[in-house]
Amino acid sequence: MKTTLRQQLEAFENGVFLDSDGEEDTRCFVFYDWFCKDSSLKNKATALFKKTKRFVERVDVDLDSTYVFFKNNCPVGGPLYDDFRICDIESGNVLYTVTPKSGHTGEAELWGRDNDFDGPIKTGKVFADLLV
Repeated sequence: MKTTLRQQLEAFENGVFLDSDGEEDTRCFVFYDWFCKDSSLKNKATALFKKTKRFVERVDVDLDSTYVFFKNNCPVGGPLYDDFRICDIESGNVLYTVTPKSGHTGEAELWGRDNDFDGPIKTGKVFADLLV
C-alpha cells in the first residue's frame, strides 16, 4: 500500500521521513536518486518537505491520491540541484516536478502533466516565491 502525501507531510511534522511505501526512511530520506554526499540527504529532504508543503498549500493537489519523492540531479553543464516530484498513487505517474532552483537555468521551475512536460509551466522569481 502506498502512503499518501498527506501522511508523508504529517509524519514530517513529527520528524519522520516516510517513503512512498509508508516505511520510515532513515537512509535515503525519500530521495530516489542522488549525486551528492549521503550525509547531506537529511538536510536536503528537510528543505524539500518544507517546499512541498508550501507548494501544495498554493496549488490544487489531492493529498490523499498522491505521494512525493525527491531527486538530486546532475546536469551535464551546471551545478547539482534538487527537485521534488508529486506522483499519482494509482499509476505512479509523475504529475508535477518542482525545481526550486534549476542547475540548468538558475530559476525555479514547475513542470507537469498540464502540458505533458513539454517545457516548464512556470518559471522564475514569481514561482520561486510560492516555495518560500
